[in-house]
Amino acid sequence: MKINISKIEKANNENNFILLCNQQTDFSKYSFSEKEINYIQQKLSEKKYTFQINRFSQQVYIQCNTSDKETYKQNEAARKAAHKIYGWLNELKNQTIQIIADIQNIDLILAFAEGLALSSYKFVKYFTKDVENKQNYLVDIQICSPNLLETDLKELNDLVEAVFYARNMVNEPLSYLTAEKMAQEFQIMATESGFKIEVFDKAKIESLKFGGLLAVNKGSENPPTFSILEWKPENAKNEKPIVLVGKGLVFDSGGLSLKPTPNSMDYMKCDMSGAAAVAGAIYALAKAKIPVYVVGLIPATENSISAKAYVPGDVIKMHSGKTVEVLNTDAEGRLVLADALSYAKRYNPCLVLDIATLTGSAAYSIGKEGTVIMGKTEESDFEKLEKSGNETYERVVRFPFWDEYDEYIKSSIADIKNIGGSSAGAITAGKFLAHFVDYNWIHLDIAGPAFQHKEESYWGIGGSGVGVRLFFNFIKKYFE
Repeated sequence: MKINISKIEKANNENNFILLCNQQTDFSKYSFSEKEINYIQQKLSEKKYTFQINRFSQQVYIQCNTSDKETYKQNEAARKAAHKIYGWLNELKNQTIQIIADIQNIDLILAFAEGLALSSYKFVKYFTKDVENKQNYLVDIQICSPNLLETDLKELNDLVEAVFYARNMVNEPLSYLTAEKMAQEFQIMATESGFKIEVFDKAKIESLKFGGLLAVNKGSENPPTFSILEWKPENAKNEKPIVLVGKGLVFDSGGLSLKPTPNSMDYMKCDMSGAAAVAGAIYALAKAKIPVYVVGLIPATENSISAKAYVPGDVIKMHSGKTVEVLNTDAEGRLVLADALSYAKRYNPCLVLDIATLTGSAAYSIGKEGTVIMGKTEESDFEKLEKSGNETYERVVRFPFWDEYDEYIKSSIADIKNIGGSSAGAITAGKFLAHFVDYNWIHLDIAGPAFQHKEESYWGIGGSGVGVRLFFNFIKKYFE
């Protein structure tokens, strides 16, 4: 279901509405009765800033902004408040809601609308009964604010749609979303938004000697793909592209190093969340016509088991020419990413960012609250990414990348091995990838936030679409 966010010049006070306000708002302007104003003031004095007024024939929702937090934390509080109000709206099966903004802060208004829109997502494709009562209802968000620009709303609509595309792909099972099918989804997104796409089939991948991607694919009956997404507007601010690389494991059994099923293999359809983030971000950038040259590289396959599957002890020759000793077939994501990172050199990029559900270690370290990052680039690049992480509240945590960690992945029979020891797993995975780059580069491990097991906020349940909003914000502002 698609949601539309639009601007209206005048609100209809007879409909259900949300009042965005602050503690200085003159509530008498909004036809509240004396009792209602007293009730509002009582709630605010109790430091309750999100509540509703039941007029029986009309519902009024109050969201009061407080200025006792940092700006980015205020915006996140607005998104989360919107999610709470969304639950009340959905109980009433509201399809349209008006937001009356009695505040001047445009970023805060947009953050609230974003939280409301993102909360409207629900994956109901495979239900066969009572579908109407399982889906979310809101499809139209109307905002009354004189200072709001139509361009801001278009950009927000484009971004929300991109997140929904990413979430849909993450939530699709392997029975639908093979590597080839995912490439077809990218082609649909390209047609809608205007970016270019090229998809390499298995024969082309073999000719390029993508040894990592081919090794991981050996156990599967379905062929791999390698998708190249390119957004290159005529007015691009950069000649050298920013390259995004996304891990596209449409399912990960662990291979012969088999994963346990509960709370592990049972949701490994999400192992292509990095690919979804890259595609979603480029879709949003293209649709919003952001003047930045960006390339997306997405190696895709599944990691399956068969008599042909690669095994622990194998040595693989990668696209770069380096050899890798495989000691764990469940450390497969770094193998497919390494080929793509090596291929990225031909673009002479100004910066490369790869994104992947790469290690349990990252999730164990910081949970679902953020993304682990590391790499080798200018300090300002890390600072910009951290700032975008705060602004979107897809926060990033930088891990150390000391030379000593290189020792962990030394092999006795090949150039490197694909796992380190029992410690620093997220870092040693990053160190493995570093062997395939010779440019400015940041690695993002989204193993924690990529898939939500229960609904707690506007991230929803299932695929979160993490990375889409982060990359869009980062790339849009990178050359400013």
